[in-house]
Amino acid sequence: MSIIKHQDQRVGVFIDTQNLYHSAKNLYHARVHFGNVLTDSVSDRRLIRARAYLVTTESGEETAFLDALTNMGIESKTKDLQVFYGGAKKADWDVGLAVDAITASEKLDTIILFTGDGDFVPLVDYLKIHAGCQVEVVSFGRSTSGKLKEVADHFLDLDLDPRRYLINYRPQRKGGSKRQQGNTNTDDVSDASFEPMSE
Repeated sequence: MSIIKHQDQRVGVFIDTQNLYHSAKNLYHARVHFGNVLTDSVSDRRLIRARAYLVTTESGEETAFLDALTNMGIESKTKDLQVFYGGAKKADWDVGLAVDAITASEKLDTIILFTGDGDFVPLVDYLKIHAGCQVEVVSFGRSTSGKLKEVADHFLDLDLDPRRYLINYRPQRKGGSKRQQGNTNTDDVSDASFEPMSE
């Protein structure tokens, strides 16, 4: 679907950090270059708010990652990992992200969701129908819900340019060997030594 992007559009970005992190790790054994993803998805429009959602660990190893996000102008919302009796763990921000997007929608023209999670389909529908927002989705096409891609006004497929959207990307060569290509900047936000907890 063709969408209109113009400089006066007010844009809000909501980042499902766990989803993007694990997609990049499982598909490419690499980390997301959040700086390039944010730049390309927002384009030349007015970024009003960018917020990332993640779960903190007891060790606090995510501190460098949070600092790097802040330096890029991305706010962070964190919650502690819940550990239940018997060892079960829960790390989920879906409801919090959805509520924030709905709350912010009245002051935004476009909402960009960095996620491939099909659980956000009802959120996309709501934002389009009831809030009148243009809703765009950014994620890795191979790990993104088909229905989510279908309902979004626009889908930016990070699989189309992994050298730009990943750090330490190593394309698979014939015969199974790998060689390092692309951006290897270890100062970037997505190369911080932090591994988000699995949901």
